[in-house]
Amino acid sequence: MALVKLQTEHFRNLAAAPVTFSPSFNLLFGENGSGKSSVLEAIGYLGLGRSFRVSRHQAVVSHGQQRLTVFGGLDQGLEPEKDREQSPGQLRHRLGFARDVSSKETTLRVDGEAVKNLSALARHLPVSVIDPGVFEIVAGGPGKRRQFLDWSVFHVEPSFAGVWQQCQRVTSQRNQTLRNGRLDEALIRVWDNQYTVLANQLTDARRGAFDLFQTAFQSLVKEVDAPWVEGMKMDFFAGWDTSLPLSEVLAAHREQELRMGHTLYGPNRADLKLRYQGRPVAETFSRGQQKTLVILMKIAQGMVLSQLGKQVTFLLDDINAELDVGHRSMLARKLHELRCQVFITSIESPRPDELWQNAKPDYRMFHVEHGQLTEE
Repeated sequence: MALVKLQTEHFRNLAAAPVTFSPSFNLLFGENGSGKSSVLEAIGYLGLGRSFRVSRHQAVVSHGQQRLTVFGGLDQGLEPEKDREQSPGQLRHRLGFARDVSSKETTLRVDGEAVKNLSALARHLPVSVIDPGVFEIVAGGPGKRRQFLDWSVFHVEPSFAGVWQQCQRVTSQRNQTLRNGRLDEALIRVWDNQYTVLANQLTDARRGAFDLFQTAFQSLVKEVDAPWVEGMKMDFFAGWDTSLPLSEVLAAHREQELRMGHTLYGPNRADLKLRYQGRPVAETFSRGQQKTLVILMKIAQGMVLSQLGKQVTFLLDDINAELDVGHRSMLARKLHELRCQVFITSIESPRPDELWQNAKPDYRMFHVEHGQLTEE
């Protein structure tokens, strides 16, 4: 499915008027501060439940207002005609997100019905962001790579979100027990038992999604003329030495965890190990090579979901500042082949001939000024 209608209220400087988008490519351009990145940010709220630019909702709501609202209308997108359930132009789902920053209450709706979890929205609209910060997947810490992997797991394995939330709660309780000063052996064993069960479920889901991702990635890199392809290796690290049961690892490192006051082994320490000739790619790859790697990783994620019959909505924010023409063209071409929905922002007016040298997809182009979108 694809987001074809968007309307916001009190969201940064965006006008409240509804906008209709293409289920394929949408090109947005305008000066800095015009609101083009805010459009992508609003779309991100429907698929991620948060901003990909800032951590606080207060930074997103319009000045002087206390409540923001984002509404999205989804249609069948680029699904094959034989799979269509609705006629062209008819909305299949309606998504709504509202946040009252004064009461700190969030309201979520799918097709007019209230839902409790953001996952109910996200499952209908898989959103993947490519912005200047995305390159931290390679150069940053394990948390960035866990977040990258878990996005795939969430959309591949429906039960993952619930298990992850349970594991977060149990980990928090376990950490509190470790920080109590005097260890309650009976209580820590209770939390250990619950933690290991959930950890193994999370790890199995992550490993399954990683295998799908790695298969897609390996097929993709065969098309890339890059000298580093042969020497690169990608592995999934569960967060502990899986040659031993997690229960034994926790027992063996009890004193260490007591000194630190938190859980040191398990899915909270999972990582994707990216190495070139045995060394971390963050140490061996140039900035340009790291960018190419991250782009390929993002495309591979899209390939996995495409194989599962899901259309991903990619938000490409200000990529002209990070990617040269060749990389932009490769990315646009591959996402077109995958039948993804794509939103691209830039300061200067886009040049479709640079993005697609051959067949062009259906696209819409919008000039953004003072939060208002005008179709060109």
